[in-house]
Parts: sequence; structure tokens; C-alpha cells
Amino acid sequence: MSKYNDKQKFIAERIDETTVKSKWMDWRWQLKHAVHDIGMVEKLLDIRMPAGERRKLEKTVKKFPISVTPYYLSLIDTEDYINDPVFKQAVPSVHELTLSAVDMADPLSEDKDSPVPGITHRYPDRVLFCISNVCAMYCRHCTRKRRVGDVDSIPDRKEIQAGLHYIQENPVIRDVLLSGGDPLMLSEEYLDWILTELRAIPHVEVIRIGTRIPVVLPYRITEPLVQMLKKHQPLWINTHFNHPREITASSREALKHLADAGFPLGNQSVLLAGVNDCPRIMKRLVHKLVQNRVRPYYLYQCDLSEGLSHFRTPIGKGIEIIESLIGHTSGFAVPTYVIDAPGGGGKIPVMPNYLISWSTNKVVLRNYEGVICTYKEPDSYEPIFCDRQCENCTLQLKLDDASEYQAVGIASLLSDLDGPVSLIPRDNERLERRNNGNGRE
Repeated sequence: MSKYNDKQKFIAERIDETTVKSKWMDWRWQLKHAVHDIGMVEKLLDIRMPAGERRKLEKTVKKFPISVTPYYLSLIDTEDYINDPVFKQAVPSVHELTLSAVDMADPLSEDKDSPVPGITHRYPDRVLFCISNVCAMYCRHCTRKRRVGDVDSIPDRKEIQAGLHYIQENPVIRDVLLSGGDPLMLSEEYLDWILTELRAIPHVEVIRIGTRIPVVLPYRITEPLVQMLKKHQPLWINTHFNHPREITASSREALKHLADAGFPLGNQSVLLAGVNDCPRIMKRLVHKLVQNRVRPYYLYQCDLSEGLSHFRTPIGKGIEIIESLIGHTSGFAVPTYVIDAPGGGGKIPVMPNYLISWSTNKVVLRNYEGVICTYKEPDSYEPIFCDRQCENCTLQLKLDDASEYQAVGIASLLSDLDGPVSLIPRDNERLERRNNGNGRE
């Protein structure tokens, strides 16, 4: 059962003396009274920042605006707000104006990989479909920080239709991730229409929704919303909890509502300095997630977006956290640690090294305790030659609706097709010399 505690009552009454519990738990009331300036943060939290710091923060807000729900603001420990993980994610920092040489407006090149507005097509069989430019809160670590401060808007049906048409015309797309902004900020009717249109495309097998609503605005997970979403099962829903403190009675109720409706739930955390860069914190987070039927999916290295340098940690910190989880907790509670490659290369898993050595027929491994063992490989293994002539293959390939595919990238090198034996970056100097006849190999 969602709580309405003294702290929330205090904040609610500072917003409006007539506020009652039912208003606080109305998600529309929460959005209507979202905090957009430092002065209101001070008023609602009953804190007073030093004048010099306050001026710097107001300067930050001009470049990177603030928007935070009263609910999420109520989670801040005002006795130590400077070090509070919720405060750091919700309230601007003067460090956001310190741009490093590696900072980029669009570090993942989403705009460059966008064939039509709203669509990012990076991986062969799936696309990102941004269907909303509205968020319940502006997260300080947002990878799309370049868009924060744009006019909040909802793409109209003509814009959405263009994205749907692209998906329709590309049968290779089997997985669509709805993002934004936050898809759950749309009205039930509009989101219902989008999901209906997607479900009508025969080759779309998987639809996912990426949302931070259960974290920052759990009251949005209403019965009408859930019932509408259930019409479009199977739907996968990924949340974005970064710290155990974010899992409250209200967020638990929202997650329960979604899990009871049959939606597979996952979580994508971002590794943030001063927020969750601690093995103890992350272990507690994943344990609380699985208790609430949410599987930890990814742990992201913080992207190279503008103004995020103070949030970034060394890669070694992420490895340390994963090392503290593997073998020390349930396997399904261990997220995959990834770096979303700058320039649009996609997610690259970065994990501790458990393979110590490798010979012709034996590998040497170590476990989480440091115990070293060997695994004997088969003395004779005869791989089936694959020429992509599936009708002549001796393997059982009665896979129902299976389709052949064109191997690309590393997969093409691993196949036994006649083709290139190497993948060569563009503008390779050695090959340019070879092609120009200026050098000999």
C-alpha cells in the first residue's frame, strides 16, 4: 500500500495548503506541481543553500533546466542532501557546466543513425522508436541531455506514421523499443493507437517500453493504463532504478501492478559517481529489484554526454561491482555491464576475465573465489560445414517461422561462407599504399 508520510505531507502543504492524500497520489497533480527552479527546491525541502552556490546553480538551470516531481523530491534526505543519491540525480550541479574535451552532444550518434525522425536503426533486427519528448523528470545524467530544455512535445500522428512506415517497410525489424522522453507520459488513447499499429505489422515480434515512471512518478501506473497495456501483450517493460532508496512503498506497488499483469520487467542502471559506485549499494539494489520481480538487465557506463564528466567512473569500478556480484548472488540478479560505444557502435559488454589461458584442447579458468580449474575440450570435433544452403543441412532445422539471415560483422568472419577474411576500417593507410602501388608487403 502506498504511503503518505509526514515528509510528503509537509511538501504537499507547502505547495498547496489544501492538499490531501488523494491529490498527492494523483499523477496529474504531481506533474502540475513539478519543480522547475532552485528556489522551490529550497522551499519544499526546507533547506538553504549558500548564496554563491545558489547563483551558480541558477546559471546551470539556464543551460540544463530542472524538472522534478514532488514525489521524487520527497525521497531526499535533507539532513545530508549534498551527498544524497536522489538529490544528485534530480537537482542541478555546478559541475554540469564543466565540459570536458571528450563530451559530445550526441555521443551515441542517434541522430546520424536516424533514417526517419524518431527512429534510430543501429542493430540489424531492432530499432529505437522515440514516441514522446516528455519526461516526468529531467534526470541530471540523461544521455539525451542535448534535448533537455527543448519544448516538451508529443510527436503528432503524421510523425509517428513515418516511423511506423519505416518499420513496416523493413521486414528485418523484429524488435521495437519505445522510448523518448517517456512513452508512459502519453495518454492511454494515444499509446494504445501506437501499440495497435505496431502489433499490426507481421514481422514485429517484440515490443519493449523503456520508462522511468515507476521510479519518479509511480502513481502514473494506474488501472486504466495497465489494462490498456495488457491488450498488447507480450510487452516487455524496462525500468531505470539506480539506487536502493528509490524502491519505495509506492514504487513497489507500481511494480507489483505491472508484474501481476504479466509484463516481464527489467532494469537498466547507470553507474554514477557519488550515487551508486559501490559494490554494497549495487548488491542491495539488485536484491531489492529481484524481490519485486524485476530482473537487472544492464549496468551502463555513464555516456560521454555534455556535462556528465562528474558522474563518470573508471571502467575498473564497474568491473569491481560485477566481480562482487558474480558468484556472490543469484545469477539472474547480475546485470550485464556495458559501454554504449561512442559514435554509435552499440553496447559492448565489459566483464571480469574468467578465462586465464587457452590451448588446443584445454582451457584454464578461474572462479569467483580465485579457484583455478581446467576444462578439457573434445579431442575430436568436426564442425558441420555451413554454406547457408539450409535445405541440404543435416541438422534439424524445423524451427517454425525461422528465416535465413545475412551474416554481417564478426558473424560473417565466423561463418564458412566464401567471403572476406578480415574486416578493415575505412582509410587504412597500409591498404591505401597497397592500392596505390607505393609499397610492397
